[in-house]
Amino acid sequence: MPFLTDIAFVLDADFLLKQMCLSPNTPDADEFHELLSTARKRAKPKAAYRECYIEDRTDDTVTIDGSVFKSRLLSRNLSEVQRVFPFVVTCGKELDQISFRDDILKDYWWEAIKAEVLTSARSFLKNELEKRFRLGHTSAMSPGSGDVHIWPIEEQRPLFRLLGDVKSAIGVELTPSFLMLPVKSLSGIRFQTEVDFRSCQVCRRKDCPLRSAPLDRVLWENCQH
Repeated sequence: MPFLTDIAFVLDADFLLKQMCLSPNTPDADEFHELLSTARKRAKPKAAYRECYIEDRTDDTVTIDGSVFKSRLLSRNLSEVQRVFPFVVTCGKELDQISFRDDILKDYWWEAIKAEVLTSARSFLKNELEKRFRLGHTSAMSPGSGDVHIWPIEEQRPLFRLLGDVKSAIGVELTPSFLMLPVKSLSGIRFQTEVDFRSCQVCRRKDCPLRSAPLDRVLWENCQH
């Protein structure tokens, strides 16, 4: 299982200040800049992945290197694909070990900074895979993203099993409820495709601040059993 520990990341202060509704040159903005400085010094985002091949597929399942994944949409998205890249990427436990639980506002800001480090690390991994394996355009699916039945979060178990000892490699562990620690971590399967798929297309949650694509009602209905 290859893993990346020297991941470049970007923390755009102007973007984050706007996201947090903080005005520049204010005491709150100054405190936020201090947190950014700490994050830039301490953050060590990491990623682990594997190059795998599809062995079998049905309308509702995909078998990858002996692990069976149950998802109609995953099978549909991988219908023209033979090679896939299961992955886990994280902001890193170095940031997760810092807490401001005695200061709710700072803790809120810190979570936003960790999320941005994760976003940057995810982009780094995407670009690394596309460049190293000459994939061209890729998309990804993650267990638990979209509506709950699209690819259930319980599918984390075979995904982690497929990757191996993720905890030893990059410090990410799977909890009994299938969440990851550090919380600002992301798992999934990246695959080559010309279609710009996003899990938001099969999510009916309204007023989501993280939505990156509108609900595709036709695609959502095609995923139903």
